[in-house]
Amino acid sequence: MNSQDLRQLDPADLQAKIDALREDLFKVRFRHQTAQLADSSEIRKTRRTLARAMTILTERQREATATSEV
Repeated sequence: MNSQDLRQLDPADLQAKIDALREDLFKVRFRHQTAQLADSSEIRKTRRTLARAMTILTERQREATATSEV
């Protein structure tokens, strides 16, 4: 999922996506440790998608805080 897709989600859906990505990251790491993961780059892809989603959520929270202070 790219950043454009993530930006289209509302905050509740974005938080749900973050939770799902955290769970996916746990599962991918577990599969890697048990030698069941064919493509180890999945860890990196999942981690980066999670970081993108968290960054977008933080940007929105800062934007909301900035507009409420003004």
